[in-house]
Amino acid sequence: MNEVMTGAHSEAQAVIQWLAAFEAALAQGTEAALAAVLWERETHWRDLMALTWTITPHDTAAATIAGLVAAQPTIKARNFRLGENRTAPRRVMRHGVPSIEAFFAFETETARCSGIVRLVADAPEKAWVLATQIDEIKGHEEPINMRRPAGSAYSRTFGGDNWSDNRRKAQEYADHDPTVLIVGAGQAGLAIAARLGLLGVDTLLVDMRERVGDIWRERYHSLALHNQVKLNHMPYLPWPPNWPKYLPKDMIAGWLETYAWAMECNVWNKTAFLGADYDDATGLWTVRLTRADGSERVMRPKHLIMANGVAGRPLLAKLPGLDQFKGTVMHTHHYREGAKWKGKKVIVVGVGTSAHDVAQDLHGHGAQVKMIQRGSATIASVKAAGLVHSVYYEEDLPLPDCDMIAAASSYPLLVRSYQAAVEKMKQVDADLLAGLTARGFKLDWGDDNTGHQMKFRRKHGGYYLNCGCSELIVAGEIGLIQHEDTAQFVKGGLLMQDGSVEAADLVVLATGYQSQEAVVREMLGDRIADRVGQIWGIAPNGEIANMFVSTPQPGLWFTGGGFAHCRIYSHFIALGIKVREMGLVA
Repeated sequence: MNEVMTGAHSEAQAVIQWLAAFEAALAQGTEAALAAVLWERETHWRDLMALTWTITPHDTAAATIAGLVAAQPTIKARNFRLGENRTAPRRVMRHGVPSIEAFFAFETETARCSGIVRLVADAPEKAWVLATQIDEIKGHEEPINMRRPAGSAYSRTFGGDNWSDNRRKAQEYADHDPTVLIVGAGQAGLAIAARLGLLGVDTLLVDMRERVGDIWRERYHSLALHNQVKLNHMPYLPWPPNWPKYLPKDMIAGWLETYAWAMECNVWNKTAFLGADYDDATGLWTVRLTRADGSERVMRPKHLIMANGVAGRPLLAKLPGLDQFKGTVMHTHHYREGAKWKGKKVIVVGVGTSAHDVAQDLHGHGAQVKMIQRGSATIASVKAAGLVHSVYYEEDLPLPDCDMIAAASSYPLLVRSYQAAVEKMKQVDADLLAGLTARGFKLDWGDDNTGHQMKFRRKHGGYYLNCGCSELIVAGEIGLIQHEDTAQFVKGGLLMQDGSVEAADLVVLATGYQSQEAVVREMLGDRIADRVGQIWGIAPNGEIANMFVSTPQPGLWFTGGGFAHCRIYSHFIALGIKVREMGLVA
């Protein structure tokens, strides 16, 4: 098959032939057979629990071949075919390579799986990108859609408990402990709890706040998401179709509360997680909780999921002289709205997302705002980011197909695509960036020109997607102070190096949060913290460190990130726990 094929039929036929050759090569189990179907110049395979029972990237042909040869004898992947009800094979440009992209299905001894393959357009007998994903475990399928139960013991009862009675009893945990305990009932925890519930794994979420959704409800008044709605759906229940492109916090809060009810998630609100210990002999956690009434409860789950975000308490930076300042000091975490600061002078310390949002909100309420820039930052307009960030979500594809495209890229491919995105964003935002530079704003594009997207993965900060604050800085309506021009805070404000004083009534600290590693050390102790190691950031294999997979500490899982992370990777956490409960994985 040396000629370049055109047309949808030819593209489908090329994929069918490649899948057949790939399956035959797997059956032979030799390096030579597999090498014949992979691109010599470049090969990437990211496995999402289908063949390796975890999330495993492979970024050379040799690593891909070795992984496939090692997995196939026990996994027995077979019956490769074009995916049903999936986007048809088509020609695309991905990561600078003209490709034929196709979705496929297959099965293993224990699971039904799916995947995505990219063939080299000019040599369609060769694949250069492969992703394989576990979809469901045979005999343990989710009871949804066509598989929903015909009825249940409490759908229609006469003289017995109804649905509400059974839900109340299930959430009491009066006579047993859950198999899984999740700390945090935000979108990350709820997504996993919903999936585990459908897999028949008893799960309890605990959250210190009064209501589900308060993690959003309590944030500052003007908060809304900076990326569009299609990227941010929850599993099973997408956002209503009439909701805005950029979701405001209170709509999110209300939906999460509805989601917990509709998906029958067991939640204990106003419950403090005091810490936990792990017994290596029994494989159980001892978790200490305090309930709303002050009573304490000790639970012994098998699995503990930290879904409390990727950071802990707000960090109050120790800035010179700040203890002398006589005005109000608060962290952005505690900022709500700016009406009370109308006509007042405010200094915001920092230039990340929260700093910009708070500064813009204060300005909108009539405050006189200046921001202190302590380090360079990446700025992109929401428009530019939307044009190039996860652009396949705007290609009118079904959401599962978009998610699989997103999940297919391992670290080297992400770096390449983010670098290309940065160049496009610079073009779109040229006038805005020039204006910021003229005002003295210090810009950067990350260590390797990968911009805000890789900054998010590496350190979860250092950028802002502009919703209007940058224009206010360019226009001089929000002032900009460089840290090196400051001396220290004094009673009335900020003393500058030239001897002048920037008067202030309020100082808002946009100075970050405690790391998740610090939270683990504090709540779970040094032994477990040392065993786990890095949490978030880039691990040696290019994945986000210790997120969404089993960690070096048995029974301990971490989740977090944006809504898309929660939707996509909750699937793998839930199945990772399920296969361990079944004894398929140690």
